[in-house]
Amino acid sequence: MPSVVNIATSRPENLIETFNRRFSNVFSDPRTGEKREIGSGVIIEQVGNEVFILTNFHVVNGATRIQVQLWDGRIYEAERLRWIIMQKDLALLKIKLAPKDAPVKRIQFAKDDDLLLGETVIAVGNPYGFGGSVSRGILSSKNRRTMSGNAPLNYADWLQTDADINPGNSGGALINLQGELIGINVATYEEESGTGLRFAIPVKQVSSALSDFFSLEYASSLWLGAKFSGTQLPLTVRYVQPGSPADRAGLREGQQVLAVNGVAADGLVKFSSLVTSSADRRVSITVMDSGKKRELQADLITLVDLIRFLFQSKLGLKTEELTHETAAGLTLNPNQGLLISEVESNSPAQTAGLRPGIVLVAIEGNPIAGLANAAPALGNKKAGERVNLSFLIPQTVNGSVVGLQQGTVALTVR
Repeated sequence: MPSVVNIATSRPENLIETFNRRFSNVFSDPRTGEKREIGSGVIIEQVGNEVFILTNFHVVNGATRIQVQLWDGRIYEAERLRWIIMQKDLALLKIKLAPKDAPVKRIQFAKDDDLLLGETVIAVGNPYGFGGSVSRGILSSKNRRTMSGNAPLNYADWLQTDADINPGNSGGALINLQGELIGINVATYEEESGTGLRFAIPVKQVSSALSDFFSLEYASSLWLGAKFSGTQLPLTVRYVQPGSPADRAGLREGQQVLAVNGVAADGLVKFSSLVTSSADRRVSITVMDSGKKRELQADLITLVDLIRFLFQSKLGLKTEELTHETAAGLTLNPNQGLLISEVESNSPAQTAGLRPGIVLVAIEGNPIAGLANAAPALGNKKAGERVNLSFLIPQTVNGSVVGLQQGTVALTVR
């Protein structure tokens, strides 16, 4: 129970969605005209005074203010981090403890596939805003499809239980009798007749989401090209992108990560922090490989540099970042796109009619500003495949930009 928190959110009334009313405890504040909602969350990590909390996307979606209450009554303002996985209905929050505050207790994770049909499970959360509460049931199914709001899920394997998951329980913990997290409570499906069904996102999906949340690409806009399973210690390499800095350094699936630059990497957050702080983006990673310790050296690349390389090698484009002055003249933000500075002769870019001065803003619908998504969208394309680029063409009158013409084009990767 100390690892499960209560979450209260505020949002403008017109942003309330139907499924938020259905899955959370909702009431109006007559003084502000805002809707307030109650949900739950799970403490997954503490590094220094920073505490990371996992909850449902629908609990915090659209919130203008998020408050977290710990089980001992302490209340903190929470920051919703930018790494949000809407399709999996998971979101990451962060709170900061004061220097003299007592540390928190993180949840213990069950192994990804340690689930037994019919085993006793316990739902822990904040039903109806009443505070920490538990309910008991059994694991009824390990692979159910349901609905997240009004949109169908694109993955299977939600857990089903008959433990009560009431409004306000969303984002709380579904645990086994060892107190280990086996799922994040997410939804209730009710019909007019019958007792209804209760669902949780399984720990395997949670583990996968955390790998994305804390990847260097999302957290620091640096390309390492590896993902790690961090729900069980030590960290384990779960994926290595071919041709990435991680691949060139010798990282392989199944290796256990022991340290970064000689400092123990006891968690995804700590690992990410240690790698990011490495001088000159060169990092030493100690791994256990087939029973032997190995020291691997990886040279990280910024995603901006990676995008530039991919544009030039695959499409024949040279690009540069928008300066503050250039961006202001185009009424754009500096990180909103990349400016084409040069186009190679007889390249896919020239064939498509692209020219210097055009601003590239998205790759396959992924905004350039979101480099963690934009880089793989182009990097994973093979020769002969098509890639769609979105761009803006400045419209000028007497040398002054008076507007931006939007456009898209499909290029064949070389």
